[in-house]
Amino acid sequence: MAEIEKLREQLDEVDREIVSLFEQRMQIGREIGRCKLHSGVKMIDRQKERDKLADMVSRASTEFNKKGVRELFEQMMSMNRKVQYQQMVEAGALGRLPFIGTDSLHAEDARIVFQGTEGAYSRAAMQRYFGENCNSFYVRTFRDAMESIEEGAADFAVLPIENSTAGAVDEMYDLLVEFENYIVGETIIPITHTLAGLPGTQLHEIERVYSKGIALMQASRFLNEHSEWQQISVANTAIAAKKIKDEQDKSQAAVCSAYAARVQGLEVLKENINDDLNNSTRFIVVTNQKIFLKNARKISICFEVPHESGSLYQLLSHFIYNDLNMTRIESRPVEGRSWEYRFFVDFDGNLAEPAVKNAIRGLREESRSLRILGNY
Repeated sequence: MAEIEKLREQLDEVDREIVSLFEQRMQIGREIGRCKLHSGVKMIDRQKERDKLADMVSRASTEFNKKGVRELFEQMMSMNRKVQYQQMVEAGALGRLPFIGTDSLHAEDARIVFQGTEGAYSRAAMQRYFGENCNSFYVRTFRDAMESIEEGAADFAVLPIENSTAGAVDEMYDLLVEFENYIVGETIIPITHTLAGLPGTQLHEIERVYSKGIALMQASRFLNEHSEWQQISVANTAIAAKKIKDEQDKSQAAVCSAYAARVQGLEVLKENINDDLNNSTRFIVVTNQKIFLKNARKISICFEVPHESGSLYQLLSHFIYNDLNMTRIESRPVEGRSWEYRFFVDFDGNLAEPAVKNAIRGLREESRSLRILGNY
C-alpha cells in the first residue's frame, strides 16, 4: 500500500505539471490567434496541424502511446481552434449570418399548404399553428408542398418531421437538403388512429385496410389480430378515408383519425387502435425566406463529416465548448457516395447569440456542406 501511495503522489505531481503546461499552451494559442486576427492570416492551417501531429506521435515510445499522443494533441488543437473562433466573435470578425430576425411571421394573409386532403393530421397541425380560418390548400406529396413554397404558390408549408413511435420521417430530411426552404416553427399533435368504414360495415366484412404505411405500423397490434385483412399503403391517412367513401365498398376500411372519418362521412368501427396511446407527431412550418423569430429557441442544421476516425466526435465538441445543448441527431445516406452520411442536428439556441455564431463558425470550418435549416 505504501508503494501505491508513493506512486499516486508522483502521478499527482505529474498531473499538476500537465495542467500548468496546458494553460501555458492555451495562452500561447490565444496570442497566436490575436496575431492572426491582426495580420489577416487564416485561422486554420491543416497542413501545419498534420505536420505537428506527425512530429508529436513520432516521439512516443509504443504503438499504444502513439495513439494516445495523437488523440491528446488532436484534442488540444481542437480546443485552440475553439478559442480562436471565440476571439473572432469578440472582434466582430464572424460577420452576420444570412438570416433576418423578425418579431412575427406576418401570417395573417399568408397562404398555407399541407400534404394530404381534408381530414389529414397535417391539416390539424396547420390549424393548431395558424388558426382554423387560415387560407390553405392541400397537395398530394411532401415534394409537392416543398415545390409550392419554393415557387411562391404558398407562403408556408406544414409537414411532419418526426413521430414519437415510428421515428424520423426520412423523406422530409432529404427534401430539406434538396430545397432552399427553411424551418420557422413547429407544433406537436397527438395521433389517435381509428378503424373507419362505410356506415353499417361489420368487421367480418372487411378484406382490405388502407392507410399510410407508418399508420399501419402504429396500429399493427390491432391489425395483426385480423391477419385475414390485406394491409395496403397509400399516401396519407385522410386519402385512405376518402378512398373508402369514393369507392363505396364495405370490404374496405381505413386507418385514420376520427376527424377524417367524420369529414368523409364514415363510421368509426373501432376507436383508439394505436399500439402506443401516447403517440404524437412533430410538424415543422417551412418557408422559402431566410427568417427566424427573434424569440426562437431551437436551431436545426445539417452537415457532412470527413470519412476519418473521430471526425464526428470533434465536430460535436463545438456544442460542448459553447455550452449549447444538442437535443437530437439523425443521419441519412449521402446520395451518390456509398457508406457516407449526412448528419442532422437540433440544438437549443438563437442565431443572434455569440455562442451559436461561434459554434456554427467552427462547424462550418471543420465539416463539409454545413447548412442552417432553420431557427424556430
